[in-house]
Amino acid sequence: MKNQKPHSVFFIGMLFFSFISSAQTIDIAEENNLKFQTHFFEALKQKAIKNYSKAIENLEKCYEIDLLNTSVEFEFSKNYLLLENYFEATFFINKTLIKEPKNRHLLKHKVAILESQRNFKEAIKTQLKIVEINPKSSTKLVLLYIQNREFKKAEQLIVKIEKNALSTQRIKGFKIYLENRKKTGITINTKEVLITENLAIETLKEKYNQTKEYKILTIILNKEVENKLFRSLYNDSKEALEIFPAQPFLYKMNGLASNKLGKYKEAINVLTLGIDFVIDNTTLEAEFYEQLSNSYLGLAQPKEALKYKQKAEELKKQH
Repeated sequence: MKNQKPHSVFFIGMLFFSFISSAQTIDIAEENNLKFQTHFFEALKQKAIKNYSKAIENLEKCYEIDLLNTSVEFEFSKNYLLLENYFEATFFINKTLIKEPKNRHLLKHKVAILESQRNFKEAIKTQLKIVEINPKSSTKLVLLYIQNREFKKAEQLIVKIEKNALSTQRIKGFKIYLENRKKTGITINTKEVLITENLAIETLKEKYNQTKEYKILTIILNKEVENKLFRSLYNDSKEALEIFPAQPFLYKMNGLASNKLGKYKEAINVLTLGIDFVIDNTTLEAEFYEQLSNSYLGLAQPKEALKYKQKAEELKKQH
């Protein structure tokens, strides 16, 4: 009987230390989980305010805790793409796709990386995988075929889309482009250049919808002016003002588009409102006055038109 006590004490001791060790392991796991969440959400916050390098720093801390986390790798790829570091963006998206090869969101992001590098051939291969998962993604595939100058495949796909009753307004636009291209022939002419430019704007709009970057928006609006796409300019600048209500450039663009569309009173309202946001920029201020002059000319009020024209000229003399 005496010999049983040491064994009992030893057994109880082992249970006690096992319990302590287990508790410590749980505490460490909880602490790491909390750190991971803190750094991950900080990364999302930094990306939202366009501080991509800072976002990557926080993701690296997450990666130290969990090397296999797909969400972290996906966010790495997104941030590197926004920084135009294509090698790193591709590296991380490929890592995630090894684990989830049929994840539509991951595949879509890979297409964005390839398209940013104008690698349309590889983008098409990836988009085909997306279409297998979701046939409604065929619209994007048509655009990629056109960008890669595979016009026959684009036409064949449009026929298939229409047959399956999946046609959209964009598909109708692509169809018109391809029909016009056949009529005008393969040689480049003014109309061909214009339609090609419209496709480039379409690509920029897709990128803007993903990032909501103001710089991309300004490029889109300037291209719409260059190509006299005033209806698009009017709609896009008006929509942008809801996101960037303190940007005078957007008011000027909306005023210009309104004038071109004969909406002179609307132009005066938006230009009068927007000019208050112009600070220390006489060139932009002069452009506002020129548009206001055009608005009053459109309303057959030559005296008001002349007044604003003179204001614009006075500002130009200051340079």
